[in-house]
Amino acid sequence: MKNDKNKLKNQYRVNEQIRAREVRVVTEGNSEVMPTRKALDMARQEGVDLVEISPNAQPPVCRLIDYSKFLYQQKKHQKEMKQKQVKVEVKEIRFGPQTDEHDYQFKLKHGMEFLNAGNKVRAYVFFRGRSILFKEQGEVLLLRFANDLEEYGKVEQMPKLEGKKMFLYLAPKKAGVVKKSQQKLDREKREAEAKAAQKAEAEANAEKNSLLANAKGGDALKKLAEEAE
Repeated sequence: MKNDKNKLKNQYRVNEQIRAREVRVVTEGNSEVMPTRKALDMARQEGVDLVEISPNAQPPVCRLIDYSKFLYQQKKHQKEMKQKQVKVEVKEIRFGPQTDEHDYQFKLKHGMEFLNAGNKVRAYVFFRGRSILFKEQGEVLLLRFANDLEEYGKVEQMPKLEGKKMFLYLAPKKAGVVKKSQQKLDREKREAEAKAAQKAEAEANAEKNSLLANAKGGDALKKLAEEAE
């Protein structure tokens, strides 16, 4: 904490430390270029400091402010920025070269959860002993994994063999820009069409049953009338 404060102090020149002959003094709603000596006199009259906030500008930009208050504001701003930063973790998912479908689906679900949480995913296939002969099978598995997660993450590194492991790296997509794959769009379209067809068939059957019921009711009434005669 103390080191951060010292770092801030060394970052800015204040009062007589300012070497430029003239500076741009920025106040609320105003900006004026003036000799540095005049700016220092203004700071003394107001009981504040002349703080150089943009030394690389031409001329350097300064503010009239209490230096301790300025450091406090900068420290507070840095703290807020750190809190807003999202810590990205790398989550590992391990496969075997002959992973069964149930295990694959289980790990696929974990991959979705990791990417949705904003974490990166490092998926790899571990080849034990002679299973290295199935490296092509491992590559196909990782490519399938990447394809199934394309709505949630983008590929940072394609499958690459390193020793006995083949790695695939995925990074989360930005929130709000996730796009559905064409395969899923086609599947959803087919499902919607099937539901619409089922609904239409159900409505047609209901109407048919209603007509049959009305016809049977009419026949019964006709029969009762005949018996009464």
